Amino acid sequence: MKFRCERDVLFDALSTAQRAVSTRGGSLPVLSGVRAHLSGDHLELTGSDLDLTITVDVVVAGETDGTVVVPAKLASDIVRALEPGAVSFSAEDGEAQISGGRSEFSIRLIPADEYPRLPEPEGDGVSLQTDEFAQALRQVVSAASNDDSRPILTGVLLAAEGDGLRLVATDSYRLAVRDLPGTSVLSAGQQVLVPSRALSELGRVLGQADQLVLRLGERDASFELGGIRVTTRLIEGEFPNYRSLIPAEQPNRLTVGREVLLDAIRRVKLVAQEASSPVRLVMSSDQLELIAITQDVGQAHEGLDAKYEGEELTVAFNPNYLLDGVEVAPGDEVTLLSVDALKPALLRSVDNPEFLYLLMPVRVS
Repeated sequence: MKFRCERDVLFDALSTAQRAVSTRGGSLPVLSGVRAHLSGDHLELTGSDLDLTITVDVVVAGETDGTVVVPAKLASDIVRALEPGAVSFSAEDGEAQISGGRSEFSIRLIPADEYPRLPEPEGDGVSLQTDEFAQALRQVVSAASNDDSRPILTGVLLAAEGDGLRLVATDSYRLAVRDLPGTSVLSAGQQVLVPSRALSELGRVLGQADQLVLRLGERDASFELGGIRVTTRLIEGEFPNYRSLIPAEQPNRLTVGREVLLDAIRRVKLVAQEASSPVRLVMSSDQLELIAITQDVGQAHEGLDAKYEGEELTVAFNPNYLLDGVEVAPGDEVTLLSVDALKPALLRSVDNPEFLYLLMPVRVS
């Protein structure tokens, strides 16, 4: 194999494919590498841990076709360290030479015949607008759990809702829901559970194309944009009945500027240094007061102008979870709908009814 390519183009492709490379001990050693396949002027770079696969196609100046597997991190670090300009890559007899400027590296390759055969994406392609889908991912994915002992909660539910698509994620402490009306990618009643890790990686590259193509197979989902394809195994199992978590009525309604609330949360949480230190929201008719108290550290108080309808109420939340919801809520103003200090509260945008963020309060004395 032999080709030439601009350093930045090759580095971007390598680092993108590398994000799917296995970092788990005990997995196939070959999965610590990126598979490079050259045919003519088309270089295909693939990283995979068998659950998630990222393939990147780039155009290079190809000289000799071939397939090799390079150590992912080492190859990426070398290319990044080279001077800007053209990079030459050649591979022969189990070694690869990477050179640029006056630098030249020789690295051992991983046997390419050990790389597993990866399934091709199945299903018909359905197009999505990348800007709306990217925003939906940003609003929902962070609410999924990182706890692999509860695999169902590490996924994001994609479900047909009315004439569109609904994205839902929860870690049992908060719930994020985003509707995309008119985005008909699933048949009526259909739903799939996509690993949040795959959607997080997809979100990183969504700005590189206007159109995203989704293909759904029986056990996997594939997202294609530009020269990048992200393929992931679907999670099997029943997603929790999230609708039952949403209170039917919320008699207390707080309306406040989103940016003002964001800044205030960031300030008062400076003294909420422990996970068990909540931020209290004291709501009354003409203002909102934020209070954070951490024993042996200190306390913070901040008052905000806000509109409040309902009985005077104090509700406490995990400051990071509250901040996450306010950060991704669209529009200039948000509303916090609550029942009492112990029942779930709903954070919504005044201007955009398609986003909902439910947050469990923290019990405080």
